[in-house]
Amino acid sequence: MSADADQECTVQIDAPRQLCFDVITDFETYPKWNAALTAAAVEKKSRGVAKRVAFELDARVKKIRYVLEYSYRKPRELSWKSVDGDVEEISGSYRFKELDGERTEATCRQTIRLGFWLPGPLKRLAEATALEQSVGEFKAEAERRAAQAKRKRR
Repeated sequence: MSADADQECTVQIDAPRQLCFDVITDFETYPKWNAALTAAAVEKKSRGVAKRVAFELDARVKKIRYVLEYSYRKPRELSWKSVDGDVEEISGSYRFKELDGERTEATCRQTIRLGFWLPGPLKRLAEATALEQSVGEFKAEAERRAAQAKRKRR
């Protein structure tokens, strides 16, 4: 049984590209808007941005800890790869394409190699829904912050 999951999800977000980039790089707030995450802590910064972030995920059957190292092409792209933790390998990226001043197309690609066994039905459910749910929660948070910024400008 393969423990690999290659996924991609694209959404249109009613928020400017820079705001989307700011939300996705505001790692310590992830547990507030990402239902699966129970903790996120920046372990290392470089030039004012997070380079290494530790996450804890509640996967129902066990808590999973993983550490990702990030690289940036502001505000167009964020890439990551795992460097430590319970998961064998995680790599991926977010790419942001400005549609107009107030809307952004966000594409998330991710590959996960768990490195541990999960029951077939649970693994398939996680693979089918995890990225889509995460991207959906990110979209909702970016749109919430964009609406909040608009209200403040009025």
